[in-house]
Amino acid sequence: MPLPSLKPPRVRWPWQRRWEAWWQARHPASDTTALTQRNLYILPSRPGAAFCATLLVLLLASINDQLSLGYLLTFLLGGAGLASMHATHANLRGLKLDLKTPPPAYAGQPLMLDIRLHNPGAARFGVGLRLPGGAAKDTGYADVPAQGHAQLHLQVSLPTRGRHALPRLRVESHFPFGLFTTWSYWRPAAQAWIYPAPELDAPPAAGAEEALPQGQGQPGLGDDPGLRPYRHGDSPRQILWKKSALALAQPSSPSGAAAALLVRERLGSRASEQWLDLAATRGLPFEQRLSRLAAWVQRAEEAGLPYGLRLRGVALAPDLGPDHFRACMEALTLAEAQP
Repeated sequence: MPLPSLKPPRVRWPWQRRWEAWWQARHPASDTTALTQRNLYILPSRPGAAFCATLLVLLLASINDQLSLGYLLTFLLGGAGLASMHATHANLRGLKLDLKTPPPAYAGQPLMLDIRLHNPGAARFGVGLRLPGGAAKDTGYADVPAQGHAQLHLQVSLPTRGRHALPRLRVESHFPFGLFTTWSYWRPAAQAWIYPAPELDAPPAAGAEEALPQGQGQPGLGDDPGLRPYRHGDSPRQILWKKSALALAQPSSPSGAAAALLVRERLGSRASEQWLDLAATRGLPFEQRLSRLAAWVQRAEEAGLPYGLRLRGVALAPDLGPDHFRACMEALTLAEAQP
């Protein structure tokens, strides 16, 4: 039997280690960053390179023909270019940015990053933020007032479920004339939860019909059984906010916010509980099984029915509420297929 081939270890040269140490020191992973002389870079843009070439041609022509006005024009334009370079660098220097922890998203949906810019000095214009290598049209721009704040929203595509590290971000500016580009890199430390995408039109979960409390409805609360008005002492997790909003919008709804709140009656027995089990999705690809479970979890949470989740090595007792929903979705996100 032939032995499996082993890849030789990757050779790392001393200059590569020094480069990575230099990079890590200037761009540490953090959800807050300050742009300083230490981590800002500047180079001529494409129009700036053409501008420099034009200055060189003017200088050579002035030297060749001994044109005093040519010298004047060349040095005047050169001084304007140097002033533009200083203004472009100063447009980012001193700016501070912080990232709000991103909310969970579903696989295949864009993740929205909420970034706040803090300006301790003069007004800043045309501050851009994008992913390195991304198209210019995907760059978000903001103007930050003097001694003020601004917000930027950036979409990041993470197509697969899991707990992902956020990609590196590039902060840049071309203000005022676009002759120079100053930029810096930002490595956020936050991680993003990407939940499995719920299956569209998923069939009902096994036992979902039996879990509905029968005969518990209150008169005047519609055809949905198991609903009653809110009573003092009920847990906020039992409130059905969507149905309460619809009931409040009806002309015949009782006056008072508390009277309009509807609560799912929770039975003392286990008849109102349901277990969502991975074993009930046999025969499907593993990712589709997780998508179906995600749809069942979402459906049970919206219906106000206590639900539990069983995976390989994981069992979450039946409950309701945002904390339980998040725990179930995170368990589905981290689930691994087994042979």
